[in-house]
Amino acid sequence: MRHFLKPLLCALTAFVGLASLPATAQTLDAVRERGFLICGSSSSLAGFAQQDADGRWSGFDVDLCRALAAAIFSNPDLIEFRSYRGEARFAPLQTGTVDVLMRNGAWTAGRDTRYGARYVTTSFFDGQAFLVPQSLGVVSAYELDNVSICVADSFGELKALDDFFFANQTGFQEVVYEDVADLAVAYRAGLCQVVSAPGRQLQAIRRDLPDPPQHRVLPERISKEMLGPVIRQGDDQWFNIVRWTVFALINAEEVGVTSLNIDSLSAARTAAVRRLLGVEGDFGAPLDLSRSFMSDAIRAVGNYGELYDRHFGAQTGAAMLRGQNALWSNGGLLYAPPIR
Repeated sequence: MRHFLKPLLCALTAFVGLASLPATAQTLDAVRERGFLICGSSSSLAGFAQQDADGRWSGFDVDLCRALAAAIFSNPDLIEFRSYRGEARFAPLQTGTVDVLMRNGAWTAGRDTRYGARYVTTSFFDGQAFLVPQSLGVVSAYELDNVSICVADSFGELKALDDFFFANQTGFQEVVYEDVADLAVAYRAGLCQVVSAPGRQLQAIRRDLPDPPQHRVLPERISKEMLGPVIRQGDDQWFNIVRWTVFALINAEEVGVTSLNIDSLSAARTAAVRRLLGVEGDFGAPLDLSRSFMSDAIRAVGNYGELYDRHFGAQTGAAMLRGQNALWSNGGLLYAPPIR
């Protein structure tokens, strides 16, 4: 992946130019003038965004950024990826430091309305879950009773535990920590039998354990969290570009288009496939993109299922069930409007 370094003066100049552009087309124009996409996520997290020894980024968030770059430039490598520590980072959007955050804090009314940001769509469904050792002999959260649970009570997790165990007339002993980073240390040291946190964080903890298959993230979620791209308010064109890039990956999985068969499907007779590939209709024109923008994104990173398997599948050594992130037709919540 190519990374671009710009002097501070150029960055300030770009920001001033961005602020002066019309709200209806400011981001796409700025990205094209710059020649690459600046994309980020709220924090590095195994599977979502991580760096290797050479400083190269990879992960679910990074591939969504690459898909967006492909939709704009027909080249997925024209990105600069940045990671911001913390659960919610809106200042980089407000100042124009990034064009889009592919993963920010979970979507809430406050975050969607107070910070000059706009959540585009959901690319990953999550919620508070439980990490347990296989030796505990449970496969469902409803089997948990009289267990010690490590929890970081920063966003109401302890209250969610109280509500869950009260509703099921079971008991637990909380082991409370200030920060989610403490949970992995405590669990590995045997200070608790179970860890409760958002599923994505539990999966990252599990991947870092000496023997991940000896631990499991239970399938139930006791809260709801929706994660996805966030942009600045006031740019409807950019909103639609980001949204339909994500929708293209979801629709591609639904109709069976993959990064491996996409070229062979250019002669397909199925209307849904032809529209997705830009063979029939021109759905890029209203967005000021090429008619092939969706197929360019799919060719670059694959469909949503390929994306998920690449970063959370068996080859990672700690496979994570699709669950809520399965297609709606397979019992999940993943859904995209049709292309027509």
